[in-house]
Amino acid sequence: MSVNPRVLILTANYGNGHIQASKALQQQFLKQGVEHVKVVDLMKEGHPLINLITTSLVNQSTKSSRIGLDYYGWSYYLTRESKRTALFQRSMNYLGKKKLRELIHKERPNVVVNTFPFGASPEVCSSLNIMNFTVLTDYALHATWLHPNVDKYYVATEELKQQIIFRGFNKERVEVSGIPVRQEFTREKSIPRHKKNIILIMASDRGVNSYMEEMLNSLAALDHCQLVVVCGRNEKLLLRLRDQFAAVKGVTILGFVDNVHEWMSQATCIVTKAGGLTLTEAIVQQLPIFIYKPYGGQEKENALYLSSRGVASISIHLEELANQINRLIRNPGLHQVIEERMKAMHRSQAAEHIVSDMMLTMNNQSFSLSI
Repeated sequence: MSVNPRVLILTANYGNGHIQASKALQQQFLKQGVEHVKVVDLMKEGHPLINLITTSLVNQSTKSSRIGLDYYGWSYYLTRESKRTALFQRSMNYLGKKKLRELIHKERPNVVVNTFPFGASPEVCSSLNIMNFTVLTDYALHATWLHPNVDKYYVATEELKQQIIFRGFNKERVEVSGIPVRQEFTREKSIPRHKKNIILIMASDRGVNSYMEEMLNSLAALDHCQLVVVCGRNEKLLLRLRDQFAAVKGVTILGFVDNVHEWMSQATCIVTKAGGLTLTEAIVQQLPIFIYKPYGGQEKENALYLSSRGVASISIHLEELANQINRLIRNPGLHQVIEERMKAMHRSQAAEHIVSDMMLTMNNQSFSLSI
Protein backbone atom coordinates (compact mmCIF):
# COMPACT_ATOMS: atom_id res chain seq x y z
CA MET A 1 0.00 0.00 0.00
CA SER A 2 1.31 3.47 -0.84
CA VAL A 3 2.35 5.51 2.20
CA ASN A 4 0.60 8.47 0.53
CA PRO A 5 -2.86 7.13 -0.32
CA ARG A 6 -5.61 8.91 -2.17
CA VAL A 7 -8.48 9.53 0.27
CA LEU A 8 -12.14 10.20 -0.53
CA ILE A 9 -14.31 11.40 2.38
CA LEU A 10 -18.07 11.10 1.84
CA THR A 11 -20.47 13.29 3.78
CA ALA A 12 -23.91 14.92 3.62
CA ASN A 13 -25.34 18.23 4.76
CA TYR A 14 -28.15 16.92 6.97
CA GLY A 15 -27.02 19.06 9.86
CA ASN A 16 -23.60 20.70 9.80
CA GLY A 17 -21.92 18.08 11.98
CA HIS A 18 -21.17 15.57 9.22
CA ILE A 19 -19.49 18.32 7.17
CA GLN A 20 -17.42 19.56 10.11
CA ALA A 21 -16.26 16.04 11.00
CA SER A 22 -15.16 15.57 7.39
CA LYS A 23 -13.20 18.83 7.47
CA ALA A 24 -11.52 17.79 10.71
CA LEU A 25 -10.40 14.52 9.14
CA GLN A 26 -9.26 16.29 5.98
CA GLN A 27 -7.17 18.70 8.09
CA GLN A 28 -5.53 15.79 9.85
CA PHE A 29 -4.80 13.77 6.70
CA LEU A 30 -3.10 16.83 5.19
CA LYS A 31 -1.20 17.43 8.42
CA GLN A 32 0.10 13.86 8.29
CA GLY A 33 1.39 14.37 4.76
CA VAL A 34 -1.40 12.83 2.69
CA GLU A 35 -1.53 14.93 -0.45
CA HIS A 36 -4.76 13.77 -2.08
CA VAL A 37 -7.78 14.20 0.20
CA LYS A 38 -11.17 15.16 -1.17
CA VAL A 39 -14.42 15.77 0.74
CA VAL A 40 -17.58 15.15 -1.28
CA ASP A 41 -21.20 15.76 -0.32
CA LEU A 42 -22.44 12.66 -2.14
CA MET A 43 -26.14 13.58 -2.03
CA LYS A 44 -25.58 17.16 -3.17
CA GLU A 45 -23.31 16.25 -6.07
CA GLY A 46 -25.04 13.04 -7.11
CA HIS A 47 -28.68 14.02 -6.70
CA PRO A 48 -29.04 17.80 -6.24
CA LEU A 49 -32.83 17.83 -6.61
CA ILE A 50 -33.39 14.99 -4.14
CA ASN A 51 -30.85 16.62 -1.81
CA LEU A 52 -32.77 19.90 -1.95
CA ILE A 53 -36.06 18.17 -1.19
CA THR A 54 -34.75 16.00 1.64
CA THR A 55 -32.78 18.77 3.36
CA SER A 56 -35.90 20.93 3.16
CA LEU A 57 -37.94 18.13 4.75
CA VAL A 58 -35.41 17.80 7.57
CA ASN A 59 -35.49 21.56 8.17
CA GLN A 60 -39.29 21.56 8.16
CA SER A 61 -39.28 18.68 10.62
CA THR A 62 -37.30 20.73 13.14
CA LYS A 63 -40.02 23.38 12.99
CA SER A 64 -43.01 21.02 13.06
CA SER A 65 -41.55 19.03 15.97
CA ARG A 66 -42.08 22.09 18.16
CA ILE A 67 -45.82 21.63 17.75
CA GLY A 68 -45.77 17.86 18.17
CA LEU A 69 -45.44 16.76 14.52
CA ASP A 70 -42.02 15.18 14.83
CA TYR A 71 -42.04 12.96 11.75
CA TYR A 72 -38.22 12.85 11.64
CA GLY A 73 -38.09 11.60 15.23
CA TRP A 74 -40.80 9.03 14.53
CA SER A 75 -38.89 7.75 11.51
CA TYR A 76 -35.65 7.58 13.50
CA TYR A 77 -37.12 5.38 16.22
CA LEU A 78 -39.06 3.18 13.78
CA THR A 79 -35.85 2.33 11.90
CA ARG A 80 -33.36 2.48 14.76
CA GLU A 81 -33.01 -1.25 15.33
CA SER A 82 -33.36 -2.51 11.76
CA LYS A 83 -32.52 -0.55 8.64
CA ARG A 84 -34.56 -3.03 6.57
CA THR A 85 -37.63 -0.90 7.24
CA ALA A 86 -35.87 2.31 6.16
CA LEU A 87 -37.31 2.66 2.65
CA PHE A 88 -35.81 6.13 2.23
CA GLN A 89 -32.35 4.87 3.19
CA ARG A 90 -32.56 1.95 0.77
CA SER A 91 -33.61 4.30 -2.01
CA MET A 92 -30.67 6.58 -1.28
CA ASN A 93 -28.29 3.61 -1.34
CA TYR A 94 -29.56 2.57 -4.75
CA LEU A 95 -29.27 6.08 -6.15
CA GLY A 96 -25.86 6.64 -4.57
CA LYS A 97 -24.13 3.63 -6.13
CA LYS A 98 -23.95 5.06 -9.63
CA LYS A 99 -22.58 8.44 -8.49
CA LEU A 100 -20.09 6.79 -6.15
CA ARG A 101 -18.73 4.58 -8.92
CA GLU A 102 -18.33 7.68 -11.09
CA LEU A 103 -16.46 9.42 -8.28
CA ILE A 104 -14.18 6.46 -7.72
CA HIS A 105 -13.35 6.25 -11.42
CA LYS A 106 -12.53 9.97 -11.37
CA GLU A 107 -10.67 10.25 -8.04
CA ARG A 108 -9.20 6.72 -7.92
CA PRO A 109 -9.05 6.60 -4.09
CA ASN A 110 -7.25 3.89 -2.13
CA VAL A 111 -9.64 4.44 0.77
CA VAL A 112 -13.14 5.83 1.28
CA VAL A 113 -14.20 7.34 4.62
CA ASN A 114 -17.86 7.88 5.56
CA THR A 115 -19.05 10.51 8.02
CA PHE A 116 -22.65 9.85 6.98
CA PRO A 117 -24.33 6.41 6.78
CA PHE A 118 -24.21 5.75 3.05
CA GLY A 119 -25.02 2.06 2.66
CA ALA A 120 -23.91 2.27 -0.97
CA SER A 121 -20.35 3.07 0.06
CA PRO A 122 -19.29 -0.21 1.73
CA GLU A 123 -21.06 -2.19 -1.00
CA VAL A 124 -19.31 -0.41 -3.85
CA CYS A 125 -15.94 -0.30 -2.07
CA SER A 126 -16.07 -4.00 -1.26
CA SER A 127 -16.78 -4.86 -4.89
CA LEU A 128 -13.78 -2.76 -5.99
CA ASN A 129 -11.40 -3.93 -3.23
CA ILE A 130 -11.14 -0.44 -1.70
CA MET A 131 -10.89 0.01 2.07
CA ASN A 132 -13.95 1.60 3.64
CA PHE A 133 -13.98 3.28 7.07
CA THR A 134 -16.97 4.75 8.92
CA VAL A 135 -16.76 7.54 11.52
CA LEU A 136 -19.89 7.86 13.67
CA THR A 137 -20.70 11.48 14.52
CA ASP A 138 -23.19 10.94 17.35
CA TYR A 139 -23.32 9.41 20.83
CA ALA A 140 -26.15 7.07 19.83
CA LEU A 141 -26.27 4.12 17.43
CA HIS A 142 -28.71 3.76 14.55
CA ALA A 143 -28.94 0.71 12.30
CA THR A 144 -28.29 2.74 9.15
CA TRP A 145 -24.63 3.10 10.20
CA LEU A 146 -24.07 -0.64 10.24
CA HIS A 147 -22.96 -2.66 7.22
CA PRO A 148 -21.02 -5.95 7.10
CA ASN A 149 -18.59 -4.60 4.48
CA VAL A 150 -17.31 -1.67 6.55
CA ASP A 151 -13.65 -2.43 7.32
CA LYS A 152 -13.53 -0.44 10.56
CA TYR A 153 -15.73 1.79 12.71
CA TYR A 154 -14.59 4.78 14.78
CA VAL A 155 -16.97 5.66 17.61
CA ALA A 156 -17.30 8.20 20.40
CA THR A 157 -17.68 5.93 23.43
CA GLU A 158 -17.05 2.47 24.81
CA GLU A 159 -20.84 2.05 25.09
CA LEU A 160 -21.19 2.49 21.32
CA LYS A 161 -18.43 -0.04 20.69
CA GLN A 162 -20.19 -2.61 22.86
CA GLN A 163 -23.50 -1.99 21.07
CA ILE A 164 -21.87 -2.63 17.69
CA ILE A 165 -20.14 -5.78 18.97
CA PHE A 166 -23.51 -6.94 20.30
CA ARG A 167 -24.86 -6.63 16.75
CA GLY A 168 -22.32 -9.26 15.63
CA PHE A 169 -19.28 -7.21 14.61
CA ASN A 170 -15.75 -8.25 15.60
CA LYS A 171 -14.31 -6.06 18.36
CA GLU A 172 -11.15 -5.52 16.29
CA ARG A 173 -13.26 -3.66 13.74
CA VAL A 174 -14.50 -1.04 16.23
CA GLU A 175 -12.19 1.64 17.63
CA VAL A 176 -13.14 4.03 20.43
CA SER A 177 -11.65 7.23 19.07
CA GLY A 178 -13.97 10.08 20.02
CA ILE A 179 -15.67 12.33 17.47
CA PRO A 180 -13.23 14.34 15.31
CA VAL A 181 -13.29 18.12 15.72
CA ARG A 182 -11.27 20.75 13.90
CA GLN A 183 -7.79 21.66 15.11
CA GLU A 184 -8.98 25.04 16.37
CA PHE A 185 -10.93 23.30 19.14
CA THR A 186 -8.10 21.00 20.21
CA ARG A 187 -5.51 23.69 20.90
CA GLU A 188 -4.72 24.66 24.46
CA LYS A 189 -6.83 27.60 25.65
CA SER A 190 -4.93 30.84 25.20
CA ILE A 191 -7.87 33.04 26.20
CA PRO A 192 -8.91 33.00 29.88
CA ARG A 193 -12.54 32.69 30.89
CA HIS A 194 -14.23 36.07 30.99
CA LYS A 195 -14.75 37.60 34.42
CA LYS A 196 -18.38 38.23 33.58
CA ASN A 197 -20.50 35.14 33.00
CA ILE A 198 -20.97 34.70 29.26
CA ILE A 199 -23.85 32.50 28.18
CA LEU A 200 -23.16 31.40 24.60
CA ILE A 201 -26.37 30.60 22.71
CA MET A 202 -26.22 28.75 19.38
CA ALA A 203 -29.21 29.85 17.28
CA SER A 204 -28.33 28.87 13.71
CA ASP A 205 -31.07 26.23 13.59
CA ARG A 206 -34.34 27.59 12.22
CA GLY A 207 -36.29 25.61 14.77
CA VAL A 208 -35.35 28.19 17.43
CA ASN A 209 -37.04 31.10 15.63
CA SER A 210 -40.33 30.63 17.44
CA TYR A 211 -38.97 31.05 20.97
CA MET A 212 -35.59 32.82 20.85
CA GLU A 213 -36.87 36.25 21.94
CA GLU A 214 -38.60 34.70 24.94
CA MET A 215 -35.45 32.76 25.81
CA LEU A 216 -33.26 35.87 25.67
CA ASN A 217 -35.67 37.85 27.83
CA SER A 218 -35.68 35.04 30.38
CA LEU A 219 -31.89 34.66 30.50
CA ALA A 220 -31.20 38.41 30.41
CA ALA A 221 -32.85 38.62 33.83
CA LEU A 222 -30.01 36.57 35.38
CA ASP A 223 -27.56 38.63 37.43
CA HIS A 224 -24.08 39.46 36.12
CA CYS A 225 -24.51 37.67 32.82
CA GLN A 226 -23.79 38.56 29.22
CA LEU A 227 -25.65 36.78 26.43
CA VAL A 228 -23.86 36.08 23.14
CA VAL A 229 -26.16 34.70 20.43
CA VAL A 230 -24.68 33.12 17.30
CA CYS A 231 -27.31 33.05 14.55
CA GLY A 232 -25.04 31.59 11.88
CA ARG A 233 -26.73 31.81 8.49
CA ASN A 234 -30.17 32.18 10.05
CA GLU A 235 -30.50 35.66 8.50
CA LYS A 236 -34.16 36.12 9.34
CA LEU A 237 -33.56 35.59 13.04
CA LEU A 238 -30.37 37.67 13.00
CA LEU A 239 -32.16 40.76 11.69
CA ARG A 240 -35.11 40.30 14.03
CA LEU A 241 -32.98 39.91 17.15
CA ARG A 242 -30.69 42.81 16.29
CA ASP A 243 -33.72 45.02 15.88
CA GLN A 244 -35.39 43.92 19.12
CA PHE A 245 -32.31 43.84 21.36
CA ALA A 246 -30.33 46.75 19.92
CA ALA A 247 -30.81 48.81 23.08
CA VAL A 248 -30.43 45.98 25.57
CA LYS A 249 -27.10 45.95 27.36
CA GLY A 250 -25.49 42.60 27.87
CA VAL A 251 -26.97 41.01 24.74
CA THR A 252 -24.68 40.55 21.72
CA ILE A 253 -26.21 39.23 18.48
CA LEU A 254 -23.82 37.70 15.95
CA GLY A 255 -24.37 36.24 12.50
CA PHE A 256 -22.01 33.69 10.95
CA VAL A 257 -18.66 33.55 12.76
CA ASP A 258 -15.55 31.51 12.02
CA ASN A 259 -14.14 31.75 15.55
CA VAL A 260 -16.75 29.83 17.56
CA HIS A 261 -13.86 28.13 19.36
CA GLU A 262 -12.75 31.50 20.76
CA TRP A 263 -16.24 32.31 22.00
CA MET A 264 -16.44 28.88 23.61
CA SER A 265 -13.11 29.41 25.33
CA GLN A 266 -14.44 32.61 26.94
CA ALA A 267 -17.93 31.40 27.80
CA THR A 268 -19.23 30.11 31.13
CA CYS A 269 -21.71 27.72 29.47
CA ILE A 270 -23.41 27.01 26.17
CA VAL A 271 -27.07 26.65 25.19
CA THR A 272 -27.26 24.55 22.05
CA LYS A 273 -29.11 21.93 20.10
CA ALA A 274 -27.76 18.43 20.62
CA GLY A 275 -25.79 17.79 17.45
CA GLY A 276 -22.87 15.43 18.00
CA LEU A 277 -20.17 17.82 16.74
CA THR A 278 -21.22 20.89 18.73
CA LEU A 279 -21.55 18.80 21.87
CA THR A 280 -18.07 17.34 21.31
CA GLU A 281 -16.58 20.77 20.73
CA ALA A 282 -18.10 21.94 24.02
CA ILE A 283 -16.74 18.87 25.84
CA VAL A 284 -13.25 19.48 24.45
CA GLN A 285 -13.53 23.10 25.65
CA GLN A 286 -14.85 21.87 29.04
CA LEU A 287 -17.92 24.05 28.61
CA PRO A 288 -21.08 23.07 30.56
CA ILE A 289 -23.92 22.26 28.17
CA PHE A 290 -27.60 23.21 28.34
CA ILE A 291 -30.01 21.68 25.84
CA TYR A 292 -33.50 23.12 25.43
CA LYS A 293 -36.21 20.88 23.97
CA PRO A 294 -33.97 18.43 22.09
CA TYR A 295 -35.35 17.14 18.81
CA GLY A 296 -36.43 13.50 18.66
CA GLY A 297 -33.93 11.11 17.12
CA GLN A 298 -30.16 11.20 17.49
CA GLU A 299 -30.19 14.66 19.11
CA LYS A 300 -32.47 13.50 21.91
CA GLU A 301 -30.31 10.39 22.35
CA ASN A 302 -27.14 12.52 22.41
CA ALA A 303 -28.72 14.74 25.05
CA LEU A 304 -29.81 11.81 27.19
CA TYR A 305 -26.37 10.20 27.03
CA LEU A 306 -24.49 13.35 28.04
CA SER A 307 -27.06 14.10 30.73
CA SER A 308 -26.47 10.62 32.16
CA ARG A 309 -22.75 11.45 32.30
CA GLY A 310 -23.45 14.63 34.24
CA VAL A 311 -22.07 17.09 31.66
CA ALA A 312 -25.30 18.33 30.06
CA SER A 313 -28.66 19.54 31.36
CA ILE A 314 -31.94 19.09 29.49
CA SER A 315 -34.90 21.44 29.92
CA ILE A 316 -38.39 21.59 28.45
CA HIS A 317 -39.51 24.96 29.87
CA LEU A 318 -37.62 28.26 29.73
CA GLU A 319 -38.02 28.78 33.47
CA GLU A 320 -36.36 25.42 34.01
CA LEU A 321 -33.49 26.40 31.67
CA ALA A 322 -32.94 29.71 33.47
CA ASN A 323 -32.93 27.97 36.86
CA GLN A 324 -30.39 25.39 35.67
CA ILE A 325 -28.02 28.07 34.37
CA ASN A 326 -28.51 30.21 37.49
CA ARG A 327 -27.59 27.23 39.67
CA LEU A 328 -24.37 26.73 37.70
CA ILE A 329 -23.42 30.41 37.90
CA ARG A 330 -24.04 30.61 41.64
CA ASN A 331 -22.13 27.41 42.34
CA PRO A 332 -18.50 27.55 41.08
CA GLY A 333 -17.93 24.14 42.60
CA LEU A 334 -20.52 22.64 40.26
CA HIS A 335 -18.80 24.22 37.29
CA GLN A 336 -15.52 22.64 38.36
CA VAL A 337 -17.15 19.22 38.81
CA ILE A 338 -18.57 19.37 35.27
CA GLU A 339 -15.19 20.41 33.87
CA GLU A 340 -13.55 17.42 35.56
CA ARG A 341 -16.18 15.07 34.17
CA MET A 342 -15.59 16.47 30.69
CA LYS A 343 -11.83 16.07 31.05
CA ALA A 344 -12.37 12.42 31.94
CA MET A 345 -14.53 11.67 28.90
CA HIS A 346 -13.21 13.88 26.11
CA ARG A 347 -10.75 12.81 23.44
CA SER A 348 -9.42 16.06 22.06
CA GLN A 349 -7.10 14.36 19.56
CA ALA A 350 -9.79 12.19 17.99
CA ALA A 351 -9.00 13.26 14.41
CA GLU A 352 -5.31 12.50 14.87
CA HIS A 353 -6.14 9.14 16.46
CA ILE A 354 -8.53 8.18 13.65
CA VAL A 355 -6.23 9.17 10.79
CA SER A 356 -3.18 7.54 12.38
CA ASP A 357 -5.11 4.32 12.90
CA MET A 358 -6.45 4.39 9.33
CA MET A 359 -2.93 4.89 7.97
CA LEU A 360 -1.61 2.03 10.09
CA THR A 361 -4.46 -0.24 8.99
CA MET A 362 -3.90 0.61 5.33
CA ASN A 363 -0.15 0.13 5.51
CA ASN A 364 -0.55 -3.24 7.19
CA GLN A 365 -2.49 -4.58 4.24
CA SER A 366 -2.02 -4.77 0.51
CA PHE A 367 -4.70 -3.30 -1.72
CA SER A 368 -5.25 -2.91 -5.39
CA LEU A 369 -7.85 -0.85 -7.18
CA SER A 370 -9.80 -3.00 -9.64
CA ILE A 371 -12.21 -0.89 -11.58
